[in-house]
Formats: sequence, C-alpha cells, structure tokens
Amino acid sequence: MQAKNFPDNTDLIDGALGEDSQFHVTHGFYVHGVSIEAATLPEGWAERTVAVFDPVGTKGNTGHCIEAHDLAASKLVADREKDRIFVTTLLMEGLVDGAILKERVSLLPVSFERRQSITRWIEVTLRDIG
Repeated sequence: MQAKNFPDNTDLIDGALGEDSQFHVTHGFYVHGVSIEAATLPEGWAERTVAVFDPVGTKGNTGHCIEAHDLAASKLVADREKDRIFVTTLLMEGLVDGAILKERVSLLPVSFERRQSITRWIEVTLRDIG
C-alpha cells in the first residue's frame, strides 16, 4: 500500500510501526506517520524520493521515502530542538552532505530570511562538528 495513494492511513502507520510498537521493540527505531501536507519540503522533492522494495519485507509493495537532504531541510524548517539534533547527527555521520543540504534549503518555500537563518545554522553546525 503506497502512502501517496492512501494519505489517510497515517494512523495505521503509527499503529504498526510507531513508538512502542512491536516493530520499534524489534528494530530499535519507529516510524511516525505524517501526512505530506504537514511538511514543508524543498521544490522537486517528489522526484527525489527513494524507492524501498523487498519481496518479503515490503510484501511486494514499493514505498517511497523522502530523500535524506530533503528530509533534513524540512526538519530544519520545523525548528525544534529534536530536529536540530537529528540533522546534526545526519551531518556528523555523513548521511547528508552540508553543501547539498544548503542547496535544498535554497529550494524551500519559505521566506528569504528564514532560508538565510537555516543556512547560517548549517554553516555554524558544520564548523562545530569540524
């Protein structure tokens, strides 16, 4: 079942893969179902989604996940402490590249001032994690 075709199924995602679910207990992480309308994403994000498919694990279905740089940019728009920690970790672990992240921030549908503020945060964070 593709979420893009069933946007009202976020509650099912939370129940099956969410916090304290069997999936969470088994794998050590959880998935939070959120409608795509709740996120502020860079222009072109839909063309950059990453397909996830496994004949057994996904029961033959293909999921489309937001690409890491697009996700990180969206998290920085939310401007919550937990999101800044998450993005810092992505940068530290090399899961996102600072230059690409700044490029994606430039594609966010937010004010120029907000994009500048986010870009400054990225630059300071990159300097701090050196």
